[in-house]
Amino acid sequence: MAALRAAKQALRTELKKRISQLSDQEKLRQSHIVTQKLLKHPKYQRCQRIAVFLSMHDEVQTEEIIEDIFQKGKVCFIPKYQKKSHHMDMVKLTAASEIHALPLTSWNIPQPSEEEHREEALDTGGLDLILMPGLGFDKHGNRLGRGKGYYDTYLGRCMNHPKGKPYTIAVAFKEQICDAIPVADNDIQVDEILYEFK
Repeated sequence: MAALRAAKQALRTELKKRISQLSDQEKLRQSHIVTQKLLKHPKYQRCQRIAVFLSMHDEVQTEEIIEDIFQKGKVCFIPKYQKKSHHMDMVKLTAASEIHALPLTSWNIPQPSEEEHREEALDTGGLDLILMPGLGFDKHGNRLGRGKGYYDTYLGRCMNHPKGKPYTIAVAFKEQICDAIPVADNDIQVDEILYEFK
């Protein structure tokens, strides 16, 4: 287990370095390509209830995706992380413009405040699709997150929902694609990864 943790940590460091070498312009260019792939994807087009991460500086930018969700009349959910725990909810966003009014977390991610109550996806109709963030991915669907386990824990909760596990699509820069991601038995694979050359 210690060897696996060390291997994951070493790969996280390497991937952060790779991503940091991308210019803002290059990140936007790849983000646009990946967004277009997603918007044309049959799963995305069929899905109604979609969870989307609000991107950090080193991730594929998701704002265009969120705007499209509202334009298409779909329902959008965003992560709400609980401090000092591995608990995350997916809470309803009422408009794309609302993102800019949300308070920032210590990671500089907008999210509703602790006190604000919003509809949680699993309390109502579940989710059809989750867009997955991550630092690295391999072509077998293995994902390397930031080490907090938020998404694996949440997907575990989804599996207990009557609707079952939603389809998962990771959106990535091509620099985030690895030959192999070190994984544990409880790491959940993503169904599909979209990146520039996929």
